[in-house]
Amino acid sequence: MAETKREIERKYESDDSALPDLTGVAGVAAVLDKGVAELDATYYDTADERLAAASLTLRRRTGGSDAGWHLKFPVAPGVRDEIRAPLSDTVPRSLAGLVRSRVRGAELVPVVRLRSARDVRDLVDGEGRLLAEVSLDAVRADRLTGRGGSARWTEIEVELADGGDPAFLDTVEEQLRTAGVRPSASASKLARALEETRPKKERRAEKAGKTTKAGKTPKADKNAKPGKTTKPGKPGKTAKAGKAAAAVLAGQAGPAVQSVREPSAVAPLTAGDHVLTYLRAQRDALVELDPAVRRDLPDAVHRMRVATRRARSAFRSFAKVLDRTVTDPIGEELKWLAGELGVDRDQEVLTERLTAALEELPRPLVTGPVRNRLRTWSRARGGGSRRRLLAVLDGSRYLALLDTLDRLVDDPPLLEAAAGEPSKVIAKAVRKDFGQVAALVEEALGRPPGTERDVALHEARKKAKRTRYSAEAAAPALGEPAVDLVRMMKSLQSLLGDHQDSVMTREALCDLAAQAHAAGESAFTYGLLYGREERRAELAEAALPEAWATVSGAMEV
Repeated sequence: MAETKREIERKYESDDSALPDLTGVAGVAAVLDKGVAELDATYYDTADERLAAASLTLRRRTGGSDAGWHLKFPVAPGVRDEIRAPLSDTVPRSLAGLVRSRVRGAELVPVVRLRSARDVRDLVDGEGRLLAEVSLDAVRADRLTGRGGSARWTEIEVELADGGDPAFLDTVEEQLRTAGVRPSASASKLARALEETRPKKERRAEKAGKTTKAGKTPKADKNAKPGKTTKPGKPGKTAKAGKAAAAVLAGQAGPAVQSVREPSAVAPLTAGDHVLTYLRAQRDALVELDPAVRRDLPDAVHRMRVATRRARSAFRSFAKVLDRTVTDPIGEELKWLAGELGVDRDQEVLTERLTAALEELPRPLVTGPVRNRLRTWSRARGGGSRRRLLAVLDGSRYLALLDTLDRLVDDPPLLEAAAGEPSKVIAKAVRKDFGQVAALVEEALGRPPGTERDVALHEARKKAKRTRYSAEAAAPALGEPAVDLVRMMKSLQSLLGDHQDSVMTREALCDLAAQAHAAGESAFTYGLLYGREERRAELAEAALPEAWATVSGAMEV
């Protein structure tokens, strides 16, 4: 099984080929010579270097104390998670899966070989505890693909000991700088090797602007239905300004708010540019969260589901910008993926709610084997498993969806409105979404308590979420008013979500009570919890009119 290690290190260059004296570093009691290790690493990537473009490194290394396969994910500058697997002749399946969202169907091949003579020193404190490992690496790089060449250099690497204080690296760096050592211009050995071993002709062409950057994933075959030809946008009607978030509904632009990651340094100009920037961010989130979901990292599944929902909401909210004959089928695939991601998550959340409610009850009110029945019920209702989810992420349907999203953002089916002014086109879409929320909330408030009101409130919740997402997409174009709308919709969504959670919990309690009764057990506790959930729903419904009055008042024009 692969193990993970958090790696915190810094790299340096020097005109001198020797390691500076580090005995004067504060906190260091001794510098221990650990000898020279001969390391031989082969780095794997696709032919078009997709992993390198994402700052990922996959290598097979022999020599040293950690021989084996290493896959590194960037966490922050100078911080990476290194996932290790035992030495083998081929890429381990556990690591290949973690890069599948990047690699797709492409083959992983050897691209660079690095051989290093590593002269190691341990910096230890007065009690002999390791503070950091400092190495002087004499590196030879050989490109294994194309007609690349070789390169040689020497670098200094300082790696913090496990559990060490990152501030110690600042102390070491101060000593190194005093000795004339400077931070490396390259983020990693691989990045430097790829650059310095590239064919000279290719480097000259790139400098002249004749080639794209290495690592760009090529477009897949274009089989998506093309959209209508983009025409110059027609100016929309100017609405009146109102208070606070009303500016969004009035189509008034505010200062730019960078709430999504830009794909380039060029700022979006048209409505289509803004929508595509938002969709690229969601596509990127799916690709980047895939390894985190596979590693079962906290909140990864939830965040991936949110990315699918945001993309689907953008398709529907901005139907005047992107051709729905193209985006609707993609939306259905995103809905499928969200469902697969939520197979276990929804049941997990419901079980957590029931468990917490049970813990709040005084012991005398818990009659019968309630906890055991809850555990049994939860396992029986858990229709999925991690194995099922991993099979989905390795499956052709999911990988085809990622390819389709790539095609969409690279060759979007833009409609006429896509060329329009963002402050008008995007604001109009947000106004429409908000209008639908308003209609649903008013409808729900007009119904008597009961099933029909519950259904109406649930529909309002879903529409509030969609409006929140469309406002998020609008924020870079419309500024602070859109941010205000996001905040208000999130608050409304939370209130309606509490109500829906109560509805679902009461349904589960009825199921549990029926099972308990059939088994001859007391159903008293389930009835008690049902009554408490019913009261929570009543409180949420009672709070809704005032909450909605606040939102609708702020949105008045």
